[in-house]
Amino acid sequence: MEMKTKIALLTATLLMSACAIRQQVRPVERFEEKQVCIVENTAVKNGFLEVYRRTLTQKGYEVRVMPASAALTECPIMSTYTANWRWDLATYMAFAEIKVYKNAKPSGEAVYDSTHGSGNMNKFISAETKITELVNQLFPGGSGR
Repeated sequence: MEMKTKIALLTATLLMSACAIRQQVRPVERFEEKQVCIVENTAVKNGFLEVYRRTLTQKGYEVRVMPASAALTECPIMSTYTANWRWDLATYMAFAEIKVYKNAKPSGEAVYDSTHGSGNMNKFISAETKITELVNQLFPGGSGR
C-alpha cells in the first residue's frame, strides 16, 4: 500500500473516531426494594427528572425525589443524574449520566455521550426517548411487582 493511501486511511479513521457517540450501561442487579430515591439536580432541565421518574414508575418502582443536599445513605436505593444540552443547528442533549447506589455503594450506571460527535448527525436524538432507553437498560427487570 502506498504512503498516500495509508495517510488517507489514517486520516479517515481519525475523523470517524472524532465523531463518535458513546453509550455505555452497566445495569443494576435486581433488588427487593420497590422504592428508588432520586437526588434532584436543579442544574439539569426539568424534563429529565420527569422522564426518569415516569419510566421508573412504569417499571413498577415507587419514586421519591430527594433534595440536592441528600446523602446517599438516606435511602437504600439512591440515584443521581446529570445531563447537559448543546447547540449545533439545534439544541440537543449532548451528555447524560445516571448512577444508582445500593446502600451507598455503586450498583449501576448509564452514560450517553455525544460531546465528541460534532459531525455525527445521530446526536440530534429525542432526549425523552434516549432517557427512557437508558433507564430501561439500567433497570432491565423492573421492580418485580
